[in-house]
Amino acid sequence: MPAPYTGGCQCGSVRYVLTTEPIRLAACHCKECQRQSGSAFGMFMVVKKDGLTLTGSTKQFTRIGDSGGEVTGVFCPECGVRIYHALKSVQDVLSIKPGTLDDTSWLRPAQFIWMKSAQGWVPIPDDVQALEGQT
Repeated sequence: MPAPYTGGCQCGSVRYVLTTEPIRLAACHCKECQRQSGSAFGMFMVVKKDGLTLTGSTKQFTRIGDSGGEVTGVFCPECGVRIYHALKSVQDVLSIKPGTLDDTSWLRPAQFIWMKSAQGWVPIPDDVQALEGQT
């Protein structure tokens, strides 16, 4: 599905338009993504920062990720849905939570990362790259 893409939080207070194509779509099995998603893994879609237009008020939460780097999550203060996260070490891209897209029908991760933390029952397709860590 070609850009532009639209999305937002559950309550509709935060909306976005993405005018650039995704760079990467991955499923992350690190402990923090499991905690943040409330599931066995979290998904993220890496995009160019300058392609995102966000409307509505957001809040931020910064933590140290499993990689040891600083990660800032941006979320809706009303419903709590994470819209994206950004690594301090990488200034020109951010990672949108693809479940916030209005149309998720085309999503399929090309990569699974942090497999050393993955739940044993999660099947990994044979044609998808699986990494023990982040890279």
